[in-house]
Amino acid sequence: MSQSISTPMEFKNYKVFNYTLAGRPLVIETGKLAGLANGSALVRYGDTAILCCATASAKPRDGIDFLPLSVDYDERMYAAGKIPGGYLKREGKPSEKAILTSRVIDRPIRPLFPKDLRNDVALTLTVMSVDNDCSPEITAMIGASLALSISDIPWNGPIGGVFMGLVDGKLVVNPTEEQQKKSDLQLTVAASMEKVVMIEAGANEVDDDTMFEAIMMAHEEIKDLLGFINAIVDEIGKPKFDYPSCELDHDMFDKVFAFCEKDMMEALDTDDKNIRDEKVVPIADAIIAQFSEEYPEIGDIMDELIYKIQKKIVRRWLLRDKKRVDGRRMDEIRPLGSEVGILPRTHGSGLFTRGQTQVLTVATLGTLSEAQMLDGIDNETEKRYMHHYNMPGFSTGEAKSTRSPGRREIGHGALAERSLVPVLPSAEEFPYAIRLVSDVVSSNGSTSQGSVCGSTLALMDAGVPIKAPVAGISCGLITAEDGSWDTMLDIQGLEDFYGDMDFKVAGTHKGITSIQMDLKIDGLTPEIIKAALAQTHVGRDYIIDEVILKAIPAPRAEVSKYAPKMTSFKIDPDKIREVIGKGGSVIQKICADSGAKVDIDDNGTICIAAINAESAAIAKSMIDAIVFEPEVGAVYTGKVTSIKEFGCFVEYAPGKEGMVHISKVAPQRIDKVEDVLAVGDTVKVKYMGLDKKGRMDFSIKDAN
Repeated sequence: MSQSISTPMEFKNYKVFNYTLAGRPLVIETGKLAGLANGSALVRYGDTAILCCATASAKPRDGIDFLPLSVDYDERMYAAGKIPGGYLKREGKPSEKAILTSRVIDRPIRPLFPKDLRNDVALTLTVMSVDNDCSPEITAMIGASLALSISDIPWNGPIGGVFMGLVDGKLVVNPTEEQQKKSDLQLTVAASMEKVVMIEAGANEVDDDTMFEAIMMAHEEIKDLLGFINAIVDEIGKPKFDYPSCELDHDMFDKVFAFCEKDMMEALDTDDKNIRDEKVVPIADAIIAQFSEEYPEIGDIMDELIYKIQKKIVRRWLLRDKKRVDGRRMDEIRPLGSEVGILPRTHGSGLFTRGQTQVLTVATLGTLSEAQMLDGIDNETEKRYMHHYNMPGFSTGEAKSTRSPGRREIGHGALAERSLVPVLPSAEEFPYAIRLVSDVVSSNGSTSQGSVCGSTLALMDAGVPIKAPVAGISCGLITAEDGSWDTMLDIQGLEDFYGDMDFKVAGTHKGITSIQMDLKIDGLTPEIIKAALAQTHVGRDYIIDEVILKAIPAPRAEVSKYAPKMTSFKIDPDKIREVIGKGGSVIQKICADSGAKVDIDDNGTICIAAINAESAAIAKSMIDAIVFEPEVGAVYTGKVTSIKEFGCFVEYAPGKEGMVHISKVAPQRIDKVEDVLAVGDTVKVKYMGLDKKGRMDFSIKDAN
């Protein structure tokens, strides 16, 4: 019987490229896996390994006016040696962290595609092995850039990315997991050789100068990395494929613009979005009536046509006239307003208004056991602070049904959450799980930063002792072909749509707590970044002083009467078993008798949640009685519970008895305890420590 023997397959296009990034090996393998993708690479950073694949459709998609790009950061639980939780035991929908990582990679990549490309493009980044010292997010960003760069997909990259930390006052490139635990900064920067294309940060009130220095240091590191990527592209990169341009007919656009320019300028010149939208409708109808015979397809492309007409007018106003559609100066904030306590039964609520943007944020306090459990490929297992963001259709005047949150809603919620984390009290200081929900009830730009301000109001109204109020604001950008530029503070919807940047910064008076930057151009110079940081700092200081603190000067002294009353303290971990009891019998009795809920952590931390202070006090006294240990030399007042020939027993604490030998009952020698004591007598006892047999020894005669 013959036997076949398999031999290792040879891959003629297999290549390996090596680089050192922040002291750790970065290895790129191409030509072995996913050969049918337009571009692919297995990227290893330390022991992190991610398969990065870029694919594109052969033909453009019909009937759209945008690039159909999808970026999927696909976590495999086997990467961390875990089996997924739940009944099915397989990966389901992406985790929140995976969605946020997809967004971080999407933002720097998207602006570098040709504006008229309409082919479907898909980036799939599969996490196959995780080394927590070597960021899988950064590895995936580098891999996405490389896969696109070596593919035949039209793209004006490459870009590179690094993660910056601030450990013991020193900036660190790609900090290890241990360094990240101590870091005051979590900064992700993506850049091309010339410009910074994406910034996302969470920070522990880091000042503007340090943040700027970190961004510039990251860019220098990225430049070296890009030299490595460019060398790979030069060696194995494919020629980019040709595609049919989906640009509007320039002659048609010029005719339509000349026809409606005056009317559109009049329609845009208002601070009321509703009025503007109403005035645009008859303009669109007039365009169709005037040009439908010459251009029969004009009705199908009307949305794109109106977009480009408005964009040309708004950008011209901003660049040439320094004019904004609502008449504000370039550094002026829209009218602001804030209220707290507007919902009577919630634990805390805050309404923040900026122009036509309104965000209502509600705070709910719960027990620490209500913290969110996390099932992911990193070592984070739970979080006690959760922020959720909702933007229903009515907020923009659209008639659409409510659906589950999309990637945008998840991203905005995470940004607001990150903005507030640095000022929250610890679980030891404030033993509550905290959930904030920001409902956008009206939207005309900068709702994510409105939710930051609303969150500060709601937390303070709920009595959460935050370290400092946090405000958020956005800075826009307009650039000209000659390289000139200008920034504008507090952008509204049209300025976001037609401008070049949405630079969101949240922070306290002391420093920055978060940054998120969205770009529509190929990057920012250091001068633009510095100007945006300075302008947003002035804006958030104004909001804190003139709006937030005037609505509520400090966190309320007590939590709402509708919130659970929490008491937190520690016991000896060796006593946990006694508090729980066999089969949970003791702790169940404590909860039943007191009406409180008791949570016990493995380290001995006990949290009591009750509807009132009396109930919490009863539960605490019952636990104190169980774990109470007398101190040697201390004197306690108790009652005689029983009398024996050899002495008596005294209850020196609730439920705790100690023996007093007959020789220590009275100063003089006695024959019977009954001669000087009776059951029920109140006496003072002194704890003498353990006797020779290891028993607790008490004395009455030494206590007086």
